[in-house]
Amino acid sequence: MTHVLVERDDVLLAAAAAAARARSGRGSWLMLAAPPGRGRSAVLDTVVRRAGSDHGVRVLSARCSPEESAFPFALVRQVFPGADGIPFTDPAAEQEQELFHRLLDLLTRTSAVRPVLLAVDDLHCADPVSRRWIGYLARRIAGLPILLLATECREHSDVTWLPRTTGVCHPLPPLGQDAVTRLARERGLAPEQRATCRDATAGNPALVQALLADLADSARSPDPGAGHASDRPGGAPPARYRDALARWIRHRADDEARHIALALAITARCSPATGSGLLQEALTLCPARHAAAPCAPRLAGLLSHPLALSAVLDAADPTELAALHTRAARLLHDRGAPAAAVAAHLLHLERPRARWMARCLEEAADDAVRAGHTEEAAGLLRHALRTQPPPARERHADLVLRLGSLEFPHSAAAGIRRLRTGLDLHPDHRERAAAAPALGAALAARGRTDSALSVLHRASSGTDDDELVHVLQTVAALISSHDAVAWRDAVAGLRTLAPTAPPAVEPLVCGLITEYETGAGLLSAAEVLDRIQPRLTGAPVHPRLRTAWLGSAATLLQWADRLDDARALARQGLPVPPTPPDLTDAGLQCLLSARAEAALWAGDFRSVVAENTLLAHTCTGRGIRAPHLVSMVALARYELGLRDQAWQLLSTPDETTADSSWEWNELRYARALLHGFEGRWQAALDDHLACGTGQSARDFVSPVATPWRSGAALALVRLGRAGEARELAEEELRHARRWGTPRTVGRALRAHAAAIGGRQGLESLTEAAALLEGAPAPVERVETLIDLGRARIGAGLGRRGRDDLRVADAEAARLLSPAGAGVGPWVADRPDDRDADPAAVPTGRLLRATSAALRDANARTTTRARTGPGALTGAERRVVDLAAEGHTNAQIGEALHLSRRTVETHLTSSYRKLQVTRRSQLAAGLAGTDTDGGGPRD
Repeated sequence: MTHVLVERDDVLLAAAAAAARARSGRGSWLMLAAPPGRGRSAVLDTVVRRAGSDHGVRVLSARCSPEESAFPFALVRQVFPGADGIPFTDPAAEQEQELFHRLLDLLTRTSAVRPVLLAVDDLHCADPVSRRWIGYLARRIAGLPILLLATECREHSDVTWLPRTTGVCHPLPPLGQDAVTRLARERGLAPEQRATCRDATAGNPALVQALLADLADSARSPDPGAGHASDRPGGAPPARYRDALARWIRHRADDEARHIALALAITARCSPATGSGLLQEALTLCPARHAAAPCAPRLAGLLSHPLALSAVLDAADPTELAALHTRAARLLHDRGAPAAAVAAHLLHLERPRARWMARCLEEAADDAVRAGHTEEAAGLLRHALRTQPPPARERHADLVLRLGSLEFPHSAAAGIRRLRTGLDLHPDHRERAAAAPALGAALAARGRTDSALSVLHRASSGTDDDELVHVLQTVAALISSHDAVAWRDAVAGLRTLAPTAPPAVEPLVCGLITEYETGAGLLSAAEVLDRIQPRLTGAPVHPRLRTAWLGSAATLLQWADRLDDARALARQGLPVPPTPPDLTDAGLQCLLSARAEAALWAGDFRSVVAENTLLAHTCTGRGIRAPHLVSMVALARYELGLRDQAWQLLSTPDETTADSSWEWNELRYARALLHGFEGRWQAALDDHLACGTGQSARDFVSPVATPWRSGAALALVRLGRAGEARELAEEELRHARRWGTPRTVGRALRAHAAAIGGRQGLESLTEAAALLEGAPAPVERVETLIDLGRARIGAGLGRRGRDDLRVADAEAARLLSPAGAGVGPWVADRPDDRDADPAAVPTGRLLRATSAALRDANARTTTRARTGPGALTGAERRVVDLAAEGHTNAQIGEALHLSRRTVETHLTSSYRKLQVTRRSQLAAGLAGTDTDGGGPRD
């Protein structure tokens, strides 16, 4: 190929000059010494071809090979194929000198007829005695018409074994980047392919030639899926390029270069280091004599490209690579490197062969879990389980159980199989019993509650540890909440256990009984708090029950409208991100549910989406049922205005597999709400009633979790069935007053008002609005204010009704503002909040509802209200006057006898009307003029 001679004019001129001197009787040697692939043979062949066209020169040539390097005089026999007396064994010293003289005499007589070009390729592969003869010739060549042109594969060009007085060594540098780019352009390659040629060849002519051919073929490929070689930097390298590097690794590289290349390759694929750092790390794997090898920087540059790296690794002997990986892992381990760095090398061994290797893999798996990389952690543990000899059976069982927990979120079926294996492997009955809850929780999440309970019952019957038996019984009760009949029976068992329960078990026993009695309508929120709060500060809970107890307590606190406390317990029990929750822990499953629902109830829709979307998608796509999480995320998305996403999520769980778990009732309730939001009242009614049927089967009559009667009553009113609506609403209100929280009672009063209408309905809405004032129930408050505003306008109280609607509108906007409900409104007392842009409010369900109500009432929404001081309501003016004087929200609330939430709502509306963004601008805003010239104010 002609292109390998690019940038080789200087060496060809040097060879021509040396040949001219030889023709005049001034012989010399010219050595082309360069690393593999630099085109030594191509240059030699070109010189030979040109000399052959000159009939005045006799060409004698030989090409050495490793296969003949052990045959004495193999090279000489190629030069003088017809000569007699050349032995096939190494001669004695005196015979060697005589033979060398005769061979020189033969060559001299040949050159007397015509000048001789003696071309020897790959002299480094010559047999030793022939090399000695070449040296003998070089020392005597000066007065002969002979040019000795030889090539050698070596990293440095300074040849020391030939006499410098009779010849020179000419370097063959790599091709420059401009030359490679030009060659690639001539082949019609795209810019990114030209870059690949530059970066993946290090200017090596052989690699350039191979890669150009590969890329050109790829560009001509009729297969549109084949792609270009440059498009797959992490995959298999193209064929010719791969083969060129493979030939060098397997046949042509000396031990030093090959060892350095392989050390660089295994370091590059396992270490984040680059440049000189990577080279230094790789050289620690090489013998000390290689540390200053001149080839090292060149090889480091070449192997920095993934195509070259992949080709070298493909060509290497797996045994040699394994030995290097083992050495690298040991060195890193002994230096105290992070476990992940050691494990990166261990993963490339077919199986670990020492206990320290297994421990490193386990430690790296723990680090990966903490970083949120559970699939990576699972791969590390799988490799640890391949250790030979295998660990003790108990240790092996623990590893298998850990692996099952990691695999479960990615494949429920695979995780459960692994957990069963780990459980069966445990030789100790107590340890087996202690590990059973993980399998039970996994089976329950898979929808196999009966199998989960069976596992736990068998485990408890196999141990004589009474406290552990009680732990398993309590965990089984928690899991049985997914089955209506089993739940009722489990609570009966807990009531029997409660008087004698160990102190470390008793809090969860109490919590689960309290959950049942709350659902059954037997307790008030105050009574529940009296039970739960002392136990949260009491004696420590059994470690195996900690998350379950926190989950139960968080659920009850959430129901009691202690949303901040519930979310705090969830933060306390759940791992800190990015560490994912262990879905084989039933307690963590409860905490996830409580966290999501508490955030939804608080109106912190963005947190619900951010914290649970990935988990909900992961679960439903991998065989784990999570209808409750799906429902929470769907409702939050709908509130944020993402309707299609909400409906898509609700359609994900396969309801044909539904059982009597409470989670399916939550899904039906969420779907009923969305139907109602969109005016499909019959569909809403059907789902509310289905939810009620499911809850009643579990003895859950309280409206604390899924107030289906209120929803059904609202749907019945819209369907013209007021009598049925009133019956359900009154039953709901009775249960709500028994529970006693503002959210539950206010919501029931709203449904009651819709069912009875008229003046009594207005009184119910007025009571509901008063109850919800300052309560942590922003969604219910906005919905109630909308209904109250409409009712007051209908009753002739237009001004008060429109004020209600404007307050509802401001509250809805506050919930949807970037500052959001979960992090405090932008009008809060924190300085950084005061600079937020009050106009940057997205559209959501509640905001659309308030805008529609204001439009129907011929009033303007707060986002388009009249501007200036005249647009403020009386209540807003009183709040703004105090804020402009420098009072904090808390001080304003105390002075005007308003809740902090109401103060924030008035300020939100006022900021928009005054067109200001911070407190310091209020005084100037109040000094402005009303920009709306028309429209009466009630």
